[in-house]
Amino acid sequence: MSGPPVDETRLRRLLGGADLAWLVERVRRRLERGQPLTGAVSLATPSPAERAAAERLLGRSPAAGRALTVRLDAVDAVLIGSGISPDGLAAAVTVLTGPVVLVDEARRREEQAWAEAYAPLALLAEDLPEHAAWAARVRDDGLVRRLARTPAAARPLVAQTVRVLRRLPVDPARSLPVFAAELLGSAHALDDGTPLATLALSGARALTGHPEGAGAAWRRAAWASAGLLRDDVSSTVLTLNLRGTAALDWSADEGEPCVLTLRQLARRPPRTAPPVVHICENPAVLSAAADRHGPDSRPLVCVQGQPSAAALTLLASLHGLGAALRYHGDFDWGGLRIATTLSGHVPWRPWRYTADDYREAVAAAGPGLRPLDGKPAPAPWDPALAIALARHGLRVEEESVLDALLTDLAG
Repeated sequence: MSGPPVDETRLRRLLGGADLAWLVERVRRRLERGQPLTGAVSLATPSPAERAAAERLLGRSPAAGRALTVRLDAVDAVLIGSGISPDGLAAAVTVLTGPVVLVDEARRREEQAWAEAYAPLALLAEDLPEHAAWAARVRDDGLVRRLARTPAAARPLVAQTVRVLRRLPVDPARSLPVFAAELLGSAHALDDGTPLATLALSGARALTGHPEGAGAAWRRAAWASAGLLRDDVSSTVLTLNLRGTAALDWSADEGEPCVLTLRQLARRPPRTAPPVVHICENPAVLSAAADRHGPDSRPLVCVQGQPSAAALTLLASLHGLGAALRYHGDFDWGGLRIATTLSGHVPWRPWRYTADDYREAVAAAGPGLRPLDGKPAPAPWDPALAIALARHGLRVEEESVLDALLTDLAG
């Protein structure tokens, strides 16, 4: 049974003004923590208006001193004695600020809500143990909380993510937007930058072992590793004399370059790989190899600058089939960055791409080389290479060492 009613009009006039908001906030904080409303509370640097409001509340000047100190027992007595709040200060503050929930109880309820939001992860790990380590990690590292902020937002996010992961990997590969439309009701549900795409891609990478990275090309390759193609025809890679599919076999028989799309690689990757695959940065090298050696050229892949999703997918497939990868690129800062990016996805050994090779190329080229520009970059496979580039300050493009590369590619 509730106690006598609070005279809210008089209460707001007495205690509800801005100049006593600090006092009401302190009382509510004590109520939320389950602390008694006894003793004193202080305001270190009160304004004259705040001092005057405390004086009106108590009917007398507060204790002298620089800080403003108010005893809660005295406020409680005023409220009860005046009939404004017969049940005292706690009832008054509840009327002014709303029902009070104990901090411990609120924390318990929130943790229970988070546990309910995470429940689909536990079921996923139980049904598909290959997801267990990832499910535990995203619970522990706070990724879901950072993406969703609240348990209410996390509940559908986790549930939809689990729906996606239960369907992976997709075989044969499919369009990512079509997959999203059929499974989630929107072709844009897994668009880059959405919390769902971020969480689902994290789970997909954990499933397939796709390495960490960043950028649009990396995300395309990561989705493709699980059989989902974001852009399955515009991402391409240029090859020469690889075999293992009908298209590659025909091109190799003719000694002609072959352009493979990400769609082709995801749906029908090569079935076989040669012992060694050479990799170049620029199409001119591959074209020259086709011209000079034709079907007798050693197998060659051209990444055409920063490796595309198609290039990374192909090279990962070849590596998985046992091929050793040998890489050459331009001797400049951009070339070093491309090589470093590639090494984050597949292991490779340098192909005439060391400090000694650079110094030899500079000496052979003479005075016609262009100066280096751009920001310096490291060469983790041979740290001396970056030092040599900085010392000489000259760039050596692949076309400048073409004869040496073509000699290596002779079958």
